[in-house]
Amino acid sequence: MEEKENKENKLGTQPVGKLLVQMSLPAITAQVINALYNIVDRIYIGHLPEVGSLALASLGVAFPLIMIISAFAALIGMGGAPRAAIALGAGKKEEAEKILGNCFSALVILSVVLTVLFLMTSETLLTWFGATENSLPMANSYFTIYVMGTISVQMALGLNSFISSQGFSAMSMMTVVIGAICNIVLDPILIYGFDMGVQGAAIATVFSQTVSAVWVVAFLLGKKTILRIKRQYLKINAAVLLPTLALGISPFIMQSTESLVQLTFNTQIKRYGGDQVDLLISAMSILLSCIQFFVLPLNGLTQGAQPIVSYNYGAGKIDRVKKAFWLLIKSGMVYTIAVWAAVQLFPSIFVKMFSSDPALLEIAPGYLRIFMSGMLLLGAQFSCQQTFVALGQAKISTFLALLRKVILLIPLALVLPMLMGFQGIFLAEPIADVVAALCTTTVFLLMTRRLFSGETDRL
Repeated sequence: MEEKENKENKLGTQPVGKLLVQMSLPAITAQVINALYNIVDRIYIGHLPEVGSLALASLGVAFPLIMIISAFAALIGMGGAPRAAIALGAGKKEEAEKILGNCFSALVILSVVLTVLFLMTSETLLTWFGATENSLPMANSYFTIYVMGTISVQMALGLNSFISSQGFSAMSMMTVVIGAICNIVLDPILIYGFDMGVQGAAIATVFSQTVSAVWVVAFLLGKKTILRIKRQYLKINAAVLLPTLALGISPFIMQSTESLVQLTFNTQIKRYGGDQVDLLISAMSILLSCIQFFVLPLNGLTQGAQPIVSYNYGAGKIDRVKKAFWLLIKSGMVYTIAVWAAVQLFPSIFVKMFSSDPALLEIAPGYLRIFMSGMLLLGAQFSCQQTFVALGQAKISTFLALLRKVILLIPLALVLPMLMGFQGIFLAEPIADVVAALCTTTVFLLMTRRLFSGETDRL
């Protein structure tokens, strides 16, 4: 009991700087390793003899739909975990466990609905997302297998947020590490050893997510956790679940709009790419893989800070909230500036990770420089937007999540190619990134006094 109490209270007692390192490093590690589920698939698939580029394009059109499945896990998990941490900080453990129980049930229900829906519409959706006559068979083969593991994805990603929100950052990291190791080991065996190609990659991913899901559920049913999944809290309660969904809309939008963005990019490439459509979609797949990979450590940093901010906000320790935020934004900016410099100096290195196709190596590095030139300011944008989530500010966090992708990026991706051809598609991302970062930081600074003064509701 005493061990649990110490673990529960460290979020409100340990030095903030030390705590941010302890919480963020496992979260960053988990985010980077989690990227390997899809990045490793693309690396292996991209180097398949003769069909590598086409297979890469196939995964490129399937990936946006996979992101939608993950986004629903974020809707529940990243909406519920901050509220549970705030409740825990306020001494309302029973309320926190109600949130966990409702989120578990919601994830199970969502898994069933999503599995049926995607299996019924997979070919149509993949065609919408840019699959051509050449790439559709492989894309559908990969996606159909992946959809069969939807419940594992929901459990692994959605419930893992509740482990990290309690301060068990190392245990949360292990959820991802175990699955990633399985995936890395199985990928070459199934893809090359058994000559299963994209089907082998999908099977490896589903099996790995299932292992992670079992790990998460076992921990949240065990003795070491502070918050436990309990039968009496599994019945859906609208008063508990609806505020969770409201807060989860922001991370849901941030993830699901990745799919909408890639849909826009791919359809625009099909419209303006001429006879280079499959090549340009392959290049876009590489570019999106790079930016998604580089953003993941930033996500890990903000996820590490979230329990600190939420718990201390719930406990009324505003000085610790402020200190955690300023450490977060400084760390985020240092990271994104370093990434921006690396991409501008060595773009070919990152492209070669995914393909050895001479045609791709000729065009992709230049586009990567342009595409990621707005990365410079994303540290500030992510830090401010995710702090709104940690503080339980559903409305403003939702607006800011919509701002970067829906309000700015998608319209730019539609308009710029009309003015300058398909090259305009690659310029849309950096313009949206810079404008969103400036707007988000400005809004946060204007609202700081009210947020940190206790004038807003904490749950």
